[in-house]
Amino acid sequence: MLRYIYADDLKAMPRLRDTMFRDRAAQFHTRLGWEVEVDDKGSEHDDYDEINPMYIIWEQPDGCHGGSLRLLPTTGPTMLGDYFLNLTDGVHIQSPLIWECTRFCLAPGASANVSAALMLGVLEAGLAASLTHVAGVFDARMIRVYRRVGWGPTILGTDGDGRDAISAGLWPCEMEYRDRLLEKAGVTSEMSATWYDQSFGAPNQDVADVA
Repeated sequence: MLRYIYADDLKAMPRLRDTMFRDRAAQFHTRLGWEVEVDDKGSEHDDYDEINPMYIIWEQPDGCHGGSLRLLPTTGPTMLGDYFLNLTDGVHIQSPLIWECTRFCLAPGASANVSAALMLGVLEAGLAASLTHVAGVFDARMIRVYRRVGWGPTILGTDGDGRDAISAGLWPCEMEYRDRLLEKAGVTSEMSATWYDQSFGAPNQDVADVA
């Protein structure tokens, strides 16, 4: 199932929290070789985890992490603004109607539907908050993921070639993509709405004050 959890609330779900940060270390540090910090517990954190982002997490039946990503408003600090302005020709993307998505992570052995479920979660959160777009930086391997789930970005800029290419993009938050993502995720509309409501207590609650 999908869970929408702010960082300040992760302490209530220590198993989900700890396996998420360990899986992030396994993916970004061990498998991809990114220069990220891993602590003595084998967990990967960065400064953006300290400013109370919203996490969208696929929770396995045993309570462990199956996949996740992180959302922050572009009105505050973002990875795109702090590290990747070269991908937007120096233009800062800052709007209350645009959030940034980072740290897209899949647990080892995650089932094929988890990527689509996470993207569905992004769209559900975006629609609920009346966003126009979600922004993100992604590497070349993710292009086939977006193509498979049927919700791809408008590419703003790219640096590098082939498998080493890094791009910035904008995903439109539009209802027309919801049915496609539901199908790819193997999730019913009612189920997805219930998961969101369980996290925030009411249908379509405005979550635009995420910080």
